[in-house]
Amino acid sequence: MVKNAAAGRGPPRDCGDFDIHIDRDGSWFYRGTPIKRAALVRLFSTVLQRDADGAYWLITPAERGRITVADAPFIGVELIRKGAGQAQELSVRTNLDEIVAIDAAHALRVATDLASGEPRPYVTVRNLLEARLARAVFYELVDLGCEERVGDETLFGVWSRGTFFPLGRLDPC
Repeated sequence: MVKNAAAGRGPPRDCGDFDIHIDRDGSWFYRGTPIKRAALVRLFSTVLQRDADGAYWLITPAERGRITVADAPFIGVELIRKGAGQAQELSVRTNLDEIVAIDAAHALRVATDLASGEPRPYVTVRNLLEARLARAVFYELVDLGCEERVGDETLFGVWSRGTFFPLGRLDPC
């Protein structure tokens, strides 16, 4: 019988800060130098986690280290649409070629940039990790948007996989 190599091993050794940074545009850096090997960045992204306090970690069975992220670790670079109206299915391709369906488990949310007042749209990729949608992708969502009565207010948003995701409020003129 072959034993699992990780069986009996304690938690990963805490290595502190790995000096890895993900810039606002989704570029990864090690000690200030860009990581240009896409395969390496994709590998790192598979062990990326975010804790409840908002800290980002690369965690392997052997070690874990904190990294910094300027905004979101991924960028939504392409919108994929199947169907139309309430039955449509929307997905986003990230800058690391991961396809994420926009649904109840992978929610779309729109925050507001405090400095500029501009919308900052995000979709949940997995766990507490998000992709910030590129401006062009957000404009495509807006183009697909519709008005929907939610409670006592009218919201503007999009449908995907049977869930309505608000993009913003419609203020009366």
